[in-house]
Amino acid sequence: FGAINRLDNQDPKVKEKIQFIKNYTPTTEFPGDGLLKLAKLAVIVEDWVLEKELDGFAFQCWPSIQDNFGIVPCAVMSMFSEGLVPAACEVDISGLIGMYILQLASDTPSAILDWNNNYGDDPDKMVLFHCSNLPKSFFKDTRMTIHPIISDQKGEDVTFGAIQGRIKSRPCTLLRVETDDIFGEIKALLVEGDYTDDELNTYGGFGVIHISKLQELLKTLCYDGFAHHVAASLSQVGEIVHEALFKYLGWNIKFFNH
Repeated sequence: FGAINRLDNQDPKVKEKIQFIKNYTPTTEFPGDGLLKLAKLAVIVEDWVLEKELDGFAFQCWPSIQDNFGIVPCAVMSMFSEGLVPAACEVDISGLIGMYILQLASDTPSAILDWNNNYGDDPDKMVLFHCSNLPKSFFKDTRMTIHPIISDQKGEDVTFGAIQGRIKSRPCTLLRVETDDIFGEIKALLVEGDYTDDELNTYGGFGVIHISKLQELLKTLCYDGFAHHVAASLSQVGEIVHEALFKYLGWNIKFFNH
């Protein structure tokens, strides 16, 4: 925030980012100086990424940034992920590693999602969702809005910058990487599924996904200690990821529905 405060509003980099954000996705009305704040954050993060030669990053996206700066960083993180610099929310470094692996395997942007809700009574379908910082290419269409969840707690004036829309109906590969601190090893869970066109009216970055033997998968997540986040790619690259992580890196990886 110190670097942002030292950045002049008329800096050419800031003006360039303002235009980039406007071109990135349609937006609802910008509240106050929300667009300027997003642009400044994007400039500082980009400088940091270049200076440190980062392949990706994760940082705390709530609640401090709303209290101290007055935006949600979702749109900025979405833009970096779309540009093949994966950005994970909630300081999820394990999730970032999963995103980066899927990006390398598919040569396309990756996202981080929540294992969220069941879809009606269908045992093999669920809502795979985030609130959201998904890359633009994941969506059928997008819009930038007030954050639909954090605004209830913090107010609309400090929560602009979320990306919302329906995820495309495509094959999908999911990967969760964890460290097993008891056995001192890296473990991973790899899953393939398909986003569908099933009816769903909600907020965030959302879609319905079909995964065979989903109920067994949910038990595996709980029993084997995997977090509620999962990295996702709109591509079918499970075989590539499994070969790389198991054969060459020797990780303890479970290819669930292979």
